[in-house]
Amino acid sequence: MVRRSLVDMRRPVVVITQSPVERITAMRRGRTIGMAGLACAVLALSVPAPATAAADQARLGDVQQAIKNLAKADGVVGAIGELYVDGKRKGRGTAGSRLLGGEGGRIPSGSRYRIASQTKLMEATIILQLVGEGKLRLDDKLSDVLPEMAEHDYVDRADEITVQQLIRHTSGIPDFMESGKFDVFDFTTVYQLIDLVKAARTVPRKGEPGEYLYSTTNYVLLGMMIDRVTGRDRAAEYKRRLFTPLGMKNTYLATKISDGIKGPHGHGYYPDANGRPRDVDRLNPTVGGQLISTAHDVSAFYRALSQGKLLPSDLQRQMPRPFPELCGGTVSSASGSMPGINSITFSSTDGRLQFAVAATLKIDNEKAMAVGQAITKAAEAVLCPGR
Repeated sequence: MVRRSLVDMRRPVVVITQSPVERITAMRRGRTIGMAGLACAVLALSVPAPATAAADQARLGDVQQAIKNLAKADGVVGAIGELYVDGKRKGRGTAGSRLLGGEGGRIPSGSRYRIASQTKLMEATIILQLVGEGKLRLDDKLSDVLPEMAEHDYVDRADEITVQQLIRHTSGIPDFMESGKFDVFDFTTVYQLIDLVKAARTVPRKGEPGEYLYSTTNYVLLGMMIDRVTGRDRAAEYKRRLFTPLGMKNTYLATKISDGIKGPHGHGYYPDANGRPRDVDRLNPTVGGQLISTAHDVSAFYRALSQGKLLPSDLQRQMPRPFPELCGGTVSSASGSMPGINSITFSSTDGRLQFAVAATLKIDNEKAMAVGQAITKAAEAVLCPGR
């Protein structure tokens, strides 16, 4: 039996929309940044509810027009979006261009893109499935699951930090990207997960266990737990537990330097030290790993998760709480941002409706915050027009 958490589940979980990498970028504009510490990803995880007004097709807006408006936002190269109702595509849109300067034609709406921190929700789902199977407990200490973290002092206070705290970014462990030791444009160095953890140890702790502090290092450690507990690597577990059963045929975890975005896709850009746009189509995926997916596939994941097909309700409540809420509270979102891309998936609380959007960029993460707002406006126009 899975033991109940000592944390009061009625207490709200605080979330932020700007990650350490984005804050560092704001302070160090023009320097190479990493992709692993990303915008906080969140999702409504309520027990399936009655059909929402948002799922009423008669009340849904024009997807193509919404994406066309999104593509007009400053810094956007191209934008795509697809709308799903009960698992069936009911609208799609594409605007802008595949390459900088209007080149390359439009991006096919079903193209792959990096989903950035939306990956964390999938990883948390796998961890919570292991909890449900009795292979982990929420109150297991990090030092119990990964003893080397305490034995070699790789993680400060590893004997206090729990699995639940890692899931919720309340471990107090610093983000490894703040070490300044990683360059996602370095295609000669292969990093192991332990290298990222060791780098985080060199960054001064900014929070106590139990306090919210967004840090991708939490999910690096959870990934290592998946490897250790299952005896298989993360990529295999993602495929076995999520991709295959949910029909996510175009989704994969990039973990090797040679891994990139397969098939037609949009190119994002990031200003170099001189302010010139640099194509970030290729990034070193060993700096934390990169999940690459499509609107269809991410919609399938959120639909299954919201409808209780992946986790029972008591374990769903261990996931991050919804932010922001749209359409009178019937729709929430999961977001991810990294150099050259901003992606958000919106899902109704009953799981019937999903609207997945991705925008390729030519600006840095500081300015990209406005693009996230533009994506939200597009979602409102589609999911709750007239509000």
